[in-house]
Amino acid sequence: MLTSPYGSWPSPIDAALAAAHDGRPEWVDFVGEEIWWTEPRPAEGGRRALVRRRTDGRAEQVLEAPWNVRSRVIEYGGRPWAGVVRDGRPLIVFVHFADQRLYRYEPGGEPVPLTPVSPVGGGLRWAEPRVDLARGEVWCVLEEFTGDGPDDVRRLQAAVPLDGSAAGDRKAVRALAEPRHRFVTGARLSPDGRRAAWLAWDHPRMPWDGTELLVAAVGEDGRLTDVQTVAGGPDEAVAQADWSTDGSLLYTSDRSGWWNLYRDGIPLCPREEEFGGPLWQLGLRWFAPLDDGLLAVLHGRGPTVLGILDTESGDLVDAAGPWTEYTPTLATHGRRVVTVAAGPRTGHEVVELDTTTGRARVIGAPHRDPVDPAHYPQPQVRTFSGPDGREVHAHVHPPHHPARTAPDGELPPYVIWAHGGPTSRVPLVLDLAIAYFTSRGIGVAEVNYGGSTGYGRAYRERLREQWGVVDVEDCAAVARALAAEGTADPARLAIRGGSAGGWTTAASLTTTDVYACGTIVYPVLDLATWGPGDTHDFESRYLESLIGPLAEVPARYAERSPTAHADRLTVPFLLLQGLDDVICPPAQCERFLARITGRGVPHAYLTFEGEGHGFRRAETMIRALEAELSLYTQVFGLHPTPPVPKVELTP
Repeated sequence: MLTSPYGSWPSPIDAALAAAHDGRPEWVDFVGEEIWWTEPRPAEGGRRALVRRRTDGRAEQVLEAPWNVRSRVIEYGGRPWAGVVRDGRPLIVFVHFADQRLYRYEPGGEPVPLTPVSPVGGGLRWAEPRVDLARGEVWCVLEEFTGDGPDDVRRLQAAVPLDGSAAGDRKAVRALAEPRHRFVTGARLSPDGRRAAWLAWDHPRMPWDGTELLVAAVGEDGRLTDVQTVAGGPDEAVAQADWSTDGSLLYTSDRSGWWNLYRDGIPLCPREEEFGGPLWQLGLRWFAPLDDGLLAVLHGRGPTVLGILDTESGDLVDAAGPWTEYTPTLATHGRRVVTVAAGPRTGHEVVELDTTTGRARVIGAPHRDPVDPAHYPQPQVRTFSGPDGREVHAHVHPPHHPARTAPDGELPPYVIWAHGGPTSRVPLVLDLAIAYFTSRGIGVAEVNYGGSTGYGRAYRERLREQWGVVDVEDCAAVARALAAEGTADPARLAIRGGSAGGWTTAASLTTTDVYACGTIVYPVLDLATWGPGDTHDFESRYLESLIGPLAEVPARYAERSPTAHADRLTVPFLLLQGLDDVICPPAQCERFLARITGRGVPHAYLTFEGEGHGFRRAETMIRALEAELSLYTQVFGLHPTPPVPKVELTP
């Protein structure tokens, strides 16, 4: 072991390597006996490619650039493709990101548009397609803009002709039912095709606050009639619904305080664990029925694992394997289960479980170590004590290098990572962006602050009307605890986050004295201008639960906003923003920067054309990571080997 200061350790993990491994496979499903999914392509403008795994085990990209299989429904998207076998060959329908049209594709041919382009507002968008060969239709969720404002929108269950007759005629798309709710998920058909079930909710609720589970009869003409609410409500969030092979209605509800499974209203496996999660995208699946009546389920307290549930006995057996986190994309065929999983030493892979043998194996996007794994972080799962003794969950990644150690007595710098959402959770998986810092001698602590999912409804509701308070306190509690126990240098603490995590970062820098600097990424900064008409429709009333109704607590909106307290900001910071972001528009950053003009606070503001909410392009991610390291290098007095491109901090 060689001795050198923290932050100076040479690392084989550069920003380009971290960017190349950003993202994960999504939206897995079966097409006949084959397995298909989407994969990120950071080096190709951040597009999502469609991948096919043939029955002989060969995996191949289906559509070349510029085809980009990704939906913009509710801006965060939803399941963008579906497939069936027709005449022995795959028939695929998918959403192309650039124009948001639905296309039909059969291997060997060219994609054929099925839906028109609308000149109104954000146009026509589609998600959760399901191909009905008998009717010659694609059933899906339609998000239709009726004006130029972000709130001028309606959503409904719709049927699109498979023959392409609606490609130039909006009237050829038929509504399956009259719109009754602001938001809907895709309809799931019962095995006999006579009933359909879906979720719906309205402003100001978010889907983890309260949803309704609707069931309708499917008429001879394919319309959904006699719609009834069978579960859910203002204070009960149903996260997913589906049908068992015997026609029973299955769903996950948090009526007990935890997202648990129910069959026709009867609990199947009551536990203080989560069998569901926040519905940030349409089509997420935490359970899927098998042909033999068993259920494939994702469950856990914090981390989620894959299990097989016997719905009669309640027995639950987890799949064996090295994976410790599973994502809510799940599909079944016969006795086969396919999903996406990862762990602290492996990236996200497509995994198949054979429930007959109990064998799980990687069948797509296999993890391959790009460097010696001795350079990977060695994370610790920790629970800290926050204000009033409340639990705060976190993952601590100490500095780690196989051939370097720091001089005796030196404490390492640490960066607190605040996740987005805020109703979300950061999983404990291999992230080369974290390894980029830890392998150089900079520690990282990811905080699942109060408000995070995975720990029951009470834990996530700690943030109700407390955004900018509880999240800030919990992050600070972790930072202070690491310093107090001698793990981190109290003079070299930083905080960073994107989206809602950007809010927490900015709020932390303007209301605490814990951090020496911070990195703020596509943030919310001004509550008064982040609501109806200013951001996208899905989250436009989110603040009513996070802060409180504006009409009742207007002063609170100003009290909490980092922009209102920019005069308290005294430490250097880096601000990163996509110019195409409609969720947290650049205007948020511009107002914040205007408030610090002339105050002498060192900072850098980097903007990226073509990037929206969440960076997807390799060149953007490289620039952002290197700029972040440059900030810490300058503020903490680090000397990285080799030197990192310097970002100029100007007052």
